[in-house]
Amino acid sequence: MMTESTPAAAGAELAPDKVALKMQRKAEGREAKQVLKPVGGPLAKASLVVALSSVCAVLPFILIVEACRELLSETTDTHKVWTLVIVAVIVLVIRGLLQAAALVWTHLLDAAFQYGLRRALADKLTRVPLGWFTDRSSGEVKRFLQDDVEALHYLVAHARLEFVGAVTVQVAGLIYLFVVDWRLTLILLIPLVGYARALGAMMAERHNARLEVFNASERRIEQAIIEFVDGIQVVRAFGRARRAHSTFQRAVDDTADSLFDWKTRIARTQALSDILLTPAFLMLVVLVAGVGFVQLGWMDAVDVLPFLLLGIGLGSALLGIGFGGQALREGTAAAARLHRLQRTPELVAAKSPGAPGESGTGRLVRFERVGFGYRKDRQVLRGVDIELAPGTITALVGPSGSGKSTLACLLPRFYDVTSGRITIDGRDIREYSTEELYRTVGFVLQDVRMIRGTVRDNIALARPEADAADIERVARAARIHDRIIELPRGYDSEIGVDAVLSGGEAQRLSIARTLLADTPVLVLDEATAFADPESEAAVQDALARLVAGRTVLVIAHRLHTITGVDRVLVLDQGVIAESGDHATLSRAGGLYQRLWEQNQAAAGIIAAAGAGAADAVAATDMEGAR
Repeated sequence: MMTESTPAAAGAELAPDKVALKMQRKAEGREAKQVLKPVGGPLAKASLVVALSSVCAVLPFILIVEACRELLSETTDTHKVWTLVIVAVIVLVIRGLLQAAALVWTHLLDAAFQYGLRRALADKLTRVPLGWFTDRSSGEVKRFLQDDVEALHYLVAHARLEFVGAVTVQVAGLIYLFVVDWRLTLILLIPLVGYARALGAMMAERHNARLEVFNASERRIEQAIIEFVDGIQVVRAFGRARRAHSTFQRAVDDTADSLFDWKTRIARTQALSDILLTPAFLMLVVLVAGVGFVQLGWMDAVDVLPFLLLGIGLGSALLGIGFGGQALREGTAAAARLHRLQRTPELVAAKSPGAPGESGTGRLVRFERVGFGYRKDRQVLRGVDIELAPGTITALVGPSGSGKSTLACLLPRFYDVTSGRITIDGRDIREYSTEELYRTVGFVLQDVRMIRGTVRDNIALARPEADAADIERVARAARIHDRIIELPRGYDSEIGVDAVLSGGEAQRLSIARTLLADTPVLVLDEATAFADPESEAAVQDALARLVAGRTVLVIAHRLHTITGVDRVLVLDQGVIAESGDHATLSRAGGLYQRLWEQNQAAAGIIAAAGAGAADAVAATDMEGAR
């Protein structure tokens, strides 16, 4: 649940150290350059085109100034004036064509870059450990492949062109104005330099820190929305809708306060700085200084004209850089995230398959001095030595945080061991190709993942070539066939569209998928955890068919579900504390006995509560009958 906090407190908590923030920005810049390296050459060429078009944007002003000089001279050469005007028009047309060509070029380049990058990222995600996905939501994966890639659009298609264009216009214009009169040019530079300093202040660490506070508050409001929507049935059933709404409301208020704090400070600076670049203000500066210079005899009156025509336009080019700053920061941050994704370590799998084992039969699995840690300074498992005999069921139990799920995830290589090894029939699982490993090791997890597609597609995920008879056979074995044929289009119903399955039904569909894969080794993570009592019986029946003759490792949270397994392993703080069958361990006076007693006590409380509820219902019915 979200805790109440004020923007000031959030700012104190989130505002990073200035030096650290500068280093972070530099690191993000370097990472963004690495991501954009494939388009660096074409962007450089497009920038040359934009630089040429920017020069062409300045030339018409110079030609018009010269035409005006000719018109104001004592003897006007109209032919020369018309020539200058026509050349100015031609240059403007060339400038437009060059600008359009550069923009079309970079947009085509961006489309090809995004397509290639998405394919490369998708290919990358096929090689990262499966545990990478379990640590992240589908929304985070979608952000990488869609939102972050789209955020690069500004960097590829606009950022460099706008920067080169603005700088070229400024440099070309200022060179010309310096030639006309260097003193008035220096006066004109004062508001331009003032805006540049204000822009730097707006992008300084204190504003970036406030932006981080606002972004954090936005993430909190997204979390509050998800919690509110996901839990709406529960909070309404228990009359807590008002409290849930107040949590959401506090998140909204915090976001509004942080936005107000961030925007008001920037808005004051931005409003004052934008005034410096308005044509009216620049024209006023030029006229006041120009009239004074004319009166002092430092320049001719006609020399003020270039500053009125060209000088007041220099501000708009600089203003464009300021407006693109936010998109530039977002694109740079997105590129940095994508660069870190590209550097995610991959599972190294053998490319040549070994000798295939007999389908559906158990294999000998050994964990030999296995150690694992998500970080070097945090070891989750230490020196685990266990053997799973062919055709046996081994249950893995232990307190919360003991490493049960981590140990089970190592067998299908969701992660790689950091020390020791895991073998199947004497062969290190790291020597298996990916396809071969998942033909050997199957898994049914608590959190069932469905792909976008039909029920048939989801069952046949491991064997796309499976025919309708095989799919129906495993669905019947998993006790899900009857539910499937009740769907509007049966096996052709689409998940999430016209096929909405309960937790127990999804588990049975996952079991059918694993039955069809027919792997000799299975990993089960409390497959009945989300099932109601009626569904639990069906799931248990389906599991009985699934595990027959296979080597099975099952993570157990409810101990009464594993009393009949061949062997129980008790894990405590990353090491095997006890090993044996249920009958022996439940009387050994160790950790398993304590867990079993707690399990029985909890079951007794639930049974008593159920009986009390039944008595209350019966009493109510009798009272109603009277």
